[in-house]
Amino acid sequence: MASLTGVDLLEYQGKQLFARHGVPVPSGAHATTVEGAVAAADELGYPCVIKAQVQIGGRGKAGGIKLAGNRREAEEHARAILGMDIRGFTVHEVWVEQASQIDAEYYASIVFDRSARRPLVMLSTKGGMDIEAVAEEDPDAIARLHIDPLLGFQDFHARRLAFDAGVDGDVIRPVGALLNRLYDAFVAEEAMLVEVNPMIVTPADGSGRRGVAALDAKVTLDDNSLFRHAENAELRNPSAEDPQERMAKERGLTYVKLDGDIGILGNGAGLVMSTLDVVAQAGGRPANFLDAGGGSRAEAITSAVEVILANQNVKAVLFNIFGGITRCDEVSRGLIEAFGQMDVKVPFVVRLDGTNDEAGRELLEEAGLPNVHVESTMLDAAARVVELAE
Repeated sequence: MASLTGVDLLEYQGKQLFARHGVPVPSGAHATTVEGAVAAADELGYPCVIKAQVQIGGRGKAGGIKLAGNRREAEEHARAILGMDIRGFTVHEVWVEQASQIDAEYYASIVFDRSARRPLVMLSTKGGMDIEAVAEEDPDAIARLHIDPLLGFQDFHARRLAFDAGVDGDVIRPVGALLNRLYDAFVAEEAMLVEVNPMIVTPADGSGRRGVAALDAKVTLDDNSLFRHAENAELRNPSAEDPQERMAKERGLTYVKLDGDIGILGNGAGLVMSTLDVVAQAGGRPANFLDAGGGSRAEAITSAVEVILANQNVKAVLFNIFGGITRCDEVSRGLIEAFGQMDVKVPFVVRLDGTNDEAGRELLEEAGLPNVHVESTMLDAAARVVELAE
């Protein structure tokens, strides 16, 4: 089944991916122990930077990024950072990186814009800041350009973005080269997002030329493409995934956890999305998106119930089934099996329509499942489940 989520990489993984495509990044080494971090720092030389590796922003403000001028400081910083809690994420690994000299900080990203059905490239000279805040306070500071995927990213695209963003004239060429390579990485790795914040402008070298480099890397890969990228598939960190989403993935279900208290199951993404909307209109807050898919068998329904109820916030569950390939009697059998295997304490509302819907309702009536309510329309089902959740 298609997933609705992507795989977020850690900074060092993103930089390693960038380097494969020629994006300039500072030299660095990965470490999971204090001893390993110190050894990496000794090899890279001082000054160097010890950077916490967690999939959350705000590491610097939380003390997760420290400059070490010597071996003693490298050990102190590594010891303080490893095991640190950053906004609910425990640091288990660090990236030790050569310190960089910085003339300026830019921002660059490429994201797939679903509404335009094209990659969107963004560039700004206000890097190193919260880009959401920049977009809100000074939207003109971010240059944007959609790219025709058949044409690809061209030099004139880079020049236009650099001009619109107000990039310094002497680094237009290296910025364009970095954007070209970033776009290559975006396409070749089938990414949903590649972001560099900051992209640093380095001081002039012996020939008087300034360069650019990716000082950070944020990469989200398309979950559905990983079977084509064995190297990237190994980068997934199951411990960083939501437990319910991981459980659903293992059972072949398309599930996205939300922040409400009404569990939702439907067959087909469109029907599930409509169900979320109807429940919200009725005053409820969906706890999840779960698409059991077409042709769902009883065992898939049982697995779906297990995944939904694994979320302790769920107070009531709505099954909204429109039987086409999916048979409503199979859905009922799955629900009956689930109640036989689990101690279900929350009410269920079931709406069955389509193939074998009468047989499905008869099975539920004969089973006499406790606290299961059958409704004939989606609106009635949504109103009932919201009432029961309250």
